[in-house]
Formats: sequence, C-alpha cells, structure tokens
Amino acid sequence: MLTVEKLVKRFGPRVAADTVSFSLQPGEVLGFLGPNGAGKSTTMRMIAGRLEPDSGRVLVGKHDVATERRAAQRLIGYLPEGAPAYPSMTPRSFVEFCLRARGWSGREMALASAEALDRARLGDAAGQRIATLSKGYKRRAALAAAIAHDPLLLILDEPTDGLDPNQKDQVRALIRDMAADKAIIVSTHILEEVPAVCSRTIVIDKGRILADESPEEMAARTRTGRLDDAFRALTQTVPAEADAA
Repeated sequence: MLTVEKLVKRFGPRVAADTVSFSLQPGEVLGFLGPNGAGKSTTMRMIAGRLEPDSGRVLVGKHDVATERRAAQRLIGYLPEGAPAYPSMTPRSFVEFCLRARGWSGREMALASAEALDRARLGDAAGQRIATLSKGYKRRAALAAAIAHDPLLLILDEPTDGLDPNQKDQVRALIRDMAADKAIIVSTHILEEVPAVCSRTIVIDKGRILADESPEEMAARTRTGRLDDAFRALTQTVPAEADAA
C-alpha cells in the first residue's frame, strides 16, 4: 500500500529527513516515534503529498505522489498535526465540504458524512460551530474528515492529542477497528499508545530511522522490557553518520 524510498528533506542546514525508506502493508498499524524535531511530521507531510521532498519518492498503491498526486491522495486520509479545520463551519459541514472537494455528492456524501461523524463520536457537537468546540472535539472533527472517504492509507499525526482518557480509548478502538483492511501510520508521543494499537514501530531521530521492529521487539532491547526505556536508549544514541549530516 505504501512504499517510501530514500526521502530527503532539508530546511537550510537542518536535515529533517535523511534517506528515509520503509514500506507498509494493509493490516499494519505503524507507530511513528521520535523526539520533538526528529522529522516525523515532515516525513508524514511528504507521504501525504503536502510537502515536496528534495529527493526520493513515495508510492501509494501504484501511484507516485509527486507525479500522480490526485490519484494517490484519493487513497489517503490525513490528520495533520494540530487538526486544522474552518472555525466557522460545524463538524458536519466541514466533513461534507471535504467530501465535496473529493467529488462526492448527494445521498452518498450524506451517508459517508454521517458514518464518519458517528465513528468519531461527535454526537451533538456535530452541529456546533468548530470555533466553539474544545480541543478534543476539534480533533474529532478533523479525524472524521480524514476517514469519511474510507481511505486505504491513513496518516494520523498525534490523533489523541487533547483528548480525555475515555476519548483516547475510543479513538484507539476506532484505529484497531479500521486496521483490518487499511495501512495506518500513527505518530504519537504517548508511548503507552503504541502497544495498544500498533503492530510495528519506527523510531526516527535527526531525520534518520534508528529502529524498525514490533513494539515487543523494541521493548526487549532493555533489561526492564519497557518501551519507554528502549525509546530513550535509542534516541540518546545517535549514529555518527547522523551527527556528520
């Protein structure tokens, strides 16, 4: 479903992505981990076609995101960092706006919108202006827009940020439910979320992949068997090549 080949992105002297490569199959939920500034959001934006790489390529299905962007993006659902949405719209009108932009209309659009709003557990908030909603409900509105067209590849940047514990559990359950026939990337700083929803982890720091393995394999790197200890050890030991870059 997804092939990432040697992505490179620089912002001036800083290397945000340094020959990042991996692939993802339907049924996999990938936890994309790293400290702040590691290159997670930059890489996800390039995969979603929102940012041009300096070199390398991304294939979604058989479509090159650079040369067949519209075809590739039909297969992608993207929840960006910060969950941006139009504050004057309601979650319902925002989801319908996003579906219309993808060519949906009529009864098919109404049904898809209603299902997405229900799966994101918007409830009565679906009819309120987004500007009046809490951070958690704003994120739910953006999540509903990301999943409404039933994409085969989901890119979720901090999907549970700002949610209370019950809401986090609901979003995690939704991710597990969707994982059966989708490829999903989840960026998170909440390490407890990884074993709860992810079948695989990639750790990135200074733009380079440091590990690509299951959560259990990653945790087994340490004597404690704790994922947070393994993450800390990985991100505090940066390869010499990354320092040189």
